[in-house]
Amino acid sequence: MGTAPEKNYFDNLVPFNWRGWWDYGTGALGDMGCHIVQPAFGVLNLQYINSVQASVGSVYVGEFQRGYFPESCPPSSHVIMKFPKTDKTQGPVEVHWMDGGIQPERPAELGPNEVFGGGGNGTLFIGTKGKMMCGTYGADPQLLPTSRTKEVKVPQKYPRVPGSAEGHYAQWIEGAMAGYGKMPMDSDFAVAGPLTEALLMSNLAIRGYDVRIPKSSGQGYNYPARYVELLWDNNDMKVTNVPEVNEFIKRNYREGFGVDYKV
Repeated sequence: MGTAPEKNYFDNLVPFNWRGWWDYGTGALGDMGCHIVQPAFGVLNLQYINSVQASVGSVYVGEFQRGYFPESCPPSSHVIMKFPKTDKTQGPVEVHWMDGGIQPERPAELGPNEVFGGGGNGTLFIGTKGKMMCGTYGADPQLLPTSRTKEVKVPQKYPRVPGSAEGHYAQWIEGAMAGYGKMPMDSDFAVAGPLTEALLMSNLAIRGYDVRIPKSSGQGYNYPARYVELLWDNNDMKVTNVPEVNEFIKRNYREGFGVDYKV
């Protein structure tokens, strides 16, 4: 449970399903999003997010349609994140995240039998001069149409992590042993900080799609983040136009797990 509220034990949370419960995880977006959205951050030099809008899928429970369960993530979601212009772009950047089986429209440049992205998870880049795609962890990047990958020779600009995806574990340990700032990292805090903040802020839009109101109020649910765009203030770490979702930014630690600190 860690810092989360105390609850009775129930089975099948570990080793995987804890990710889908807000007390313990951050859903598909917080889990795989770091690995799938990171290529955009690394290549385009994205910084702190400006705004987010979201829609979520629903399921039927008996005769009732439910799109939200207060303690767990929705079955699917589509999130649109907006970032300011960077030194690598001609203007602001939109990043679309889709999960739960939702996929973007197949690029016209992709053959009907060619596998989109990485065959499950992947990233599609839509630029001013063309398109490209890659799989999870930025693996197997390809220009579109894919025949261009063999025709166009692009010199390697970014160093590769020895051991590919599994090599990140060793790099992390070696970086910790070397000391802060003494070893170049593939995804250091300058990248990981804004990336993590963007994904967590996006989860505010998902959680805010339905916010539970105490039953005593007689209202049941309200929907502050539906049909609107959440504006993010990075300096004050809050959503400025939908204050109801700010309650999810920080949690109240379970008694005995709080931390006292002074700045």
